[in-house]
Amino acid sequence: MFFYNIQLLGRPLEPLVYSYSELLGMGSEVSVELHGRAVKAVVVDTVDTPAFVTSAVESVSGFIFSPQQLKFAAFISSYYFCSLGEALALFVPFTSDDEMSNTGQWTTEKSIALSKLQAGAFEFLQQHPVSLLFGDTGSGKTEIYMKYFEQMLECGKRSLFLMPEISLTPQMQRRLEVHFGEAVVMWHSKLTKKQKQKALEKIRSGEAGIIAGPRSALFLPIENLGIVVVDEEHDDSYKSSSRPRYHARDMAIYFGKLLGIPVVLGSATPSLTSYVKFPHFRLKGGHFQSGRTFEFEPHVEAITPRIEAAIAQTAAQKEQAMLFIPTRANFKYLICNSCGYTYQCPYCSVGMSVHRFRRQVRCHYCGYAEPIPQHCPECRSGELVSSRLGTAEAVEYFNEHHPKLRVAQFDRDKITTQKKLKALLDAFNANEIDLLVGTQMLSKGHDYHDVTLAVVLGLDNILGLSDYRARERALSLLLQIAGRSGRKKEARVIVQTFNAAFFSAYTDSYERFLEEEKRFREGMYPPYKKLCRVLFAHKNWEKAEAMMRQMEQGLQQFDRIEIVGAGKAPIEKIAGKYRYQILLRADRSTDLIRALKATKVPLAEIDMDPVEFG
Repeated sequence: MFFYNIQLLGRPLEPLVYSYSELLGMGSEVSVELHGRAVKAVVVDTVDTPAFVTSAVESVSGFIFSPQQLKFAAFISSYYFCSLGEALALFVPFTSDDEMSNTGQWTTEKSIALSKLQAGAFEFLQQHPVSLLFGDTGSGKTEIYMKYFEQMLECGKRSLFLMPEISLTPQMQRRLEVHFGEAVVMWHSKLTKKQKQKALEKIRSGEAGIIAGPRSALFLPIENLGIVVVDEEHDDSYKSSSRPRYHARDMAIYFGKLLGIPVVLGSATPSLTSYVKFPHFRLKGGHFQSGRTFEFEPHVEAITPRIEAAIAQTAAQKEQAMLFIPTRANFKYLICNSCGYTYQCPYCSVGMSVHRFRRQVRCHYCGYAEPIPQHCPECRSGELVSSRLGTAEAVEYFNEHHPKLRVAQFDRDKITTQKKLKALLDAFNANEIDLLVGTQMLSKGHDYHDVTLAVVLGLDNILGLSDYRARERALSLLLQIAGRSGRKKEARVIVQTFNAAFFSAYTDSYERFLEEEKRFREGMYPPYKKLCRVLFAHKNWEKAEAMMRQMEQGLQQFDRIEIVGAGKAPIEKIAGKYRYQILLRADRSTDLIRALKATKVPLAEIDMDPVEFG
């Protein structure tokens, strides 16, 4: 009989000891019984015969986690404060008999031709283990990535292409398949179970030479990997909002170092962290000779006569327009005109969003929904009005006031499948839509050919966030959306803001902004300091606060970390639980990890390198 430390997948537990009659390899996926239920688990170590009675491993699946996956998971567990089982649950294991049947048998349909400037960028990227391709929208970053993929296939190596989920468009798939044909596999959350199984078969057999996907693709069973490309590296969707709270860009860099392969980061608006930490190549200009002019309108978030006239004029000229609004659904919140009460979720300390087409108000934090109220619960008046414009409300407005205008809504409420995404983008590029009204989905990697007007609302809300990256986030978003216009003809970008002096200073040079932002952050914020947010949530507020104070007291003993603040979280209650937080700062992450390991209390949820402070 052999005895093993077994790590339960997805469970926040330490390894448990089980026995088995045969010798098992490290990383073997097995099934064990826990409290009468079969649970998937992983063999992580052999142990001596214990002094207690053990349960037996029930079955061995035939799947195995590679030594690199085990090492990668151990790092995630240590750095992001989760159990090894939770970290391993991110990974898709190999089959124990994985032998790539067609290593190096890929063929490219069409060779990639680069311009002189692109060739210079490609050469630069090859000279560094981690590098940043800082290229304007439309400057040809994707062609450079594809040239790298082509080179890898010729060397018998495979490529991993990470993108934000909403950048995984049918357009991108077509571009890759034109050059690489059957060697391309797209991986994303909209795939059916059958499609995912088929994709995994292609990956495991070696038929897939290029795997494109969101952050989860980093954990696929890819042998013989030669390069990792992280496109739109600035995008916050690379950061997981639940445990393990990893950042896929940072983990891609760690993975590249682990495998000894290059990692390329790319963006038109790179994060200051990547700009400071890694060598970059500046790729200016683009295939599009036309340009764009920025106009600023000082106004609260609304469809003003100026914006309305500009959109109508654009449609009359048989050209297309985009309207960006940061809020989906209808108006964001309901407020009583009589007493000022904000209609809140009963389980969270946030306002409920109005979804008029569903005839309900919905909480975007816990999912609670109820019919749209007719009266204020505080003063019983019927004077409930909405604040902040949403995408659905804007679409309704134009349908009512401009019935001949062909308007489409582009957000997560409407685009729920890849099929719907493809249909909408095809219709827009076929000029069957005059105005596209959307959220941040508008800014993500889509090619729009005939957009000559981009209208951007709500940037002041982003600029006003209590977040050290508020300026970076607002400006990056503006430039990403503006970059979708003016590809064939001159375009206008109308920005509704009271902060025109800030935005106008950098619309022609994101580099200038990054250089100035460096001085603002030095000695205070990343990339010059490490941050950590510790969250405490409980149905009893006294318990949550007591745990926070206990940990705060322990952290005060460590002189290499600074407690920036401790108290109620900005959103005090979510899903019926009261929330408190501690924000920590240090020069090195090792100092933070040491202090946190020594002082962690049961309720503490640790978020290393946080990107969200609300």
